Amino acid sequence: MSVTEREQIRTAARIVVKVGSSSISGENAGAIASLVDALAEAHGRGSEVVLVSSGAIATGMPYLNLDERPTDLATQQAAASVGQNLLIFRYQDSLDRYDIVAGQVLLTAGDLENPSHRGNAQRAMERLLELRILPIVNENDTVATHEIRFGDNDRLASLVATLIKADVLVLLSDVDALYTKPPHLPGAERIERIAAGDPLPGVEFGSTGASGVGTGGASTKVSAARIAADAGTAVLVTATTLVAEALRGEHVGTWFDPAVVPSGHPLP
Repeated sequence: MSVTEREQIRTAARIVVKVGSSSISGENAGAIASLVDALAEAHGRGSEVVLVSSGAIATGMPYLNLDERPTDLATQQAAASVGQNLLIFRYQDSLDRYDIVAGQVLLTAGDLENPSHRGNAQRAMERLLELRILPIVNENDTVATHEIRFGDNDRLASLVATLIKADVLVLLSDVDALYTKPPHLPGAERIERIAAGDPLPGVEFGSTGASGVGTGGASTKVSAARIAADAGTAVLVTATTLVAEALRGEHVGTWFDPAVVPSGHPLP
């Protein structure tokens, strides 16, 4: 189906949800349960749901006795190796309450640039969804390099949404919506809706997140949303705490209108 309004999210056939590190790791690790509640509710309505989840490095950090995100690649890879295992366990432990099985999908930027690898990823995810498995996607930080990586999982989520032709992409963050300037600044106004192709003149976005464990901010959300919206997938940007309302089609967040993509038009 074609989703063009928030209200239609409730009946969307295929939904991609992205959550960031700061929302589900450290002191917020307990938020996985409420996130899973919302995903399971959508899954129970018959929607095909894909979760793109950051958090492997942040989850692994305490087990490597690290107080802050490592800057060297080898330690990032080590933290990701430990953290990815724990992260998937936490998700599956919570999904067990609903008898939903998770499928782990780890991708690198090279996978989606290589036609053969891209096709394999697409087939695997399509089959997982057919089997009513809930794919949990993350960047494969253990083998990713500084030179060849997505940079942030907002972009990964937009590319996954495009790959599987999702009806809607929900980008979750620490803020309830996008604003005309960082929301803590005087005069910041909530952006209700962004039309396809709107260059957003006069809008100022911060370049980094408020947390020390994530890599994205409002600017990465906008860039990622444009990728998906330009390919015909509607996008909603809102807070992780509002994910249940978002997936029920309630009036939350900032909505990106999807572009009209001609039939047969090749997707990026």
